[in-house]
Amino acid sequence: MAIRNILTQKDPQLVKKSRTVEDFGPRTQTLIDDMIETMHRREGVGIAAPQVGVLRRIVVVEPEEGKTLVLINPEILEQSGSVEGREGCLSIPHIWGLVDRPQHIKVHAQLRDGRETTFEARDFAARVICHETDHLEGVLFTDRAKRLLTDEELEELE
Repeated sequence: MAIRNILTQKDPQLVKKSRTVEDFGPRTQTLIDDMIETMHRREGVGIAAPQVGVLRRIVVVEPEEGKTLVLINPEILEQSGSVEGREGCLSIPHIWGLVDRPQHIKVHAQLRDGRETTFEARDFAARVICHETDHLEGVLFTDRAKRLLTDEELEELE
């Protein structure tokens, strides 16, 4: 495993759409392992393949410590509710914003071995999955933010 460089907001690759994953072989498995290690090293709760320079539809999320979920070719089938919350991004360091996200989602994806799964997520898990799947479409949280937060506002929220 290796720590990968994370692209920053100025990189044009971050606003491109990712391609479907069809090969679940060793290269894909290495990428997934590297993404997990990179996310942990940077103390993130999610990371998408485009953030490490690979335009493939892969996200890794860990909305709860120790419960890492790899989603390949994820698709949000249903969503309901709306909750405003604070978001940041490994590709946009030191910037935070308020973003409306669904409170509940239903997701279809493939696991790292290619098996298909459908599951539901709520609250923070739904937020993280939506944030990371946005990366696959070339959308950053700053594109969705109602407004960016000042340092003072961020301290008040914490």
